Amino acid sequence: MNNESFLNGKRRRYSIRDFFYDLNGALTALMMIVNTVFWLPLILTAIIFKFIPSAYTKKIANTILNFLVTVWISVNSLILDLTKNIKWNISGLENLSMKNNYLVLSNHQAWSDIVVLQKLLNRKVPMLRFFIKQSLIWVPVLGLAWWALDYPFMKRHSKAEIAKKPHLAGRDIEATIKACEKYKTIPVSVMNFVEGSRFTEKKRIGKQSSYKNLLNPRPGGTGLVLTSMGDCLSDILNVTIKYGKNRRSFWGFLSGRVKEITVVVETIPVTDELKGDFYNDKEYRERFIKWLNALWQEKDLLLESI
Repeated sequence: MNNESFLNGKRRRYSIRDFFYDLNGALTALMMIVNTVFWLPLILTAIIFKFIPSAYTKKIANTILNFLVTVWISVNSLILDLTKNIKWNISGLENLSMKNNYLVLSNHQAWSDIVVLQKLLNRKVPMLRFFIKQSLIWVPVLGLAWWALDYPFMKRHSKAEIAKKPHLAGRDIEATIKACEKYKTIPVSVMNFVEGSRFTEKKRIGKQSSYKNLLNPRPGGTGLVLTSMGDCLSDILNVTIKYGKNRRSFWGFLSGRVKEITVVVETIPVTDELKGDFYNDKEYRERFIKWLNALWQEKDLLLESI
């Protein structure tokens, strides 16, 4: 019986070429795992110093942790360069600074987006930090690492919970305000996938998206960051990612089937017009949603033209 694969959703015969692609992906994954296992004990050792109640000690621990994670990302990027033959079309990385605070907004094509962003922005902007669900702090090892690296944890509440206890609606704002206080002394790049989910044609149709290549942007998360961290941020990095020939799966990326990746970065200054109170100022909220939808319309046209 012939082996078969389901690449790109199409059934076809599994070839020798596919075997070498998958072998490449397995070796790449193995090298990245070895890289992680090598640095993890050092990261966990540095985390111990975060528990010492001394501002000076914590500052040293933060410096060491940032260095270790930066090197870990650099080695992963080197592994990709050695094992992949990808044509990178990159623009907009000029004039970025490790000393500035950024809000990074990106479309979301695949899990590989995170690896792509880490590779391109590493050592050019402060380390990317994602807003993480509060429950994930209990994930073994990773939860501790995210906490030590000052990732902001968010406890989401359902509409039903907020209806019963209206005061819960402000908890996320409180969490980001606390994060902002930390980031006044720690350069940061806050990462947000505005669509809230990876793009697929099925999702686009099901969610009745207004765009051809994107899902509708969800303004709440970005509005929350700008509301509580607007004074901490210097610029917004508007990132557009597109993979050649629509090969968007993470395994397609890891195995080398992705042959071309285009990334366009636009730097948008955080002006007073972009600052406001998303939850309590109706006029600002409507203006911000209009601005975000216009940004997404431009991104959709850009993806169409690439």
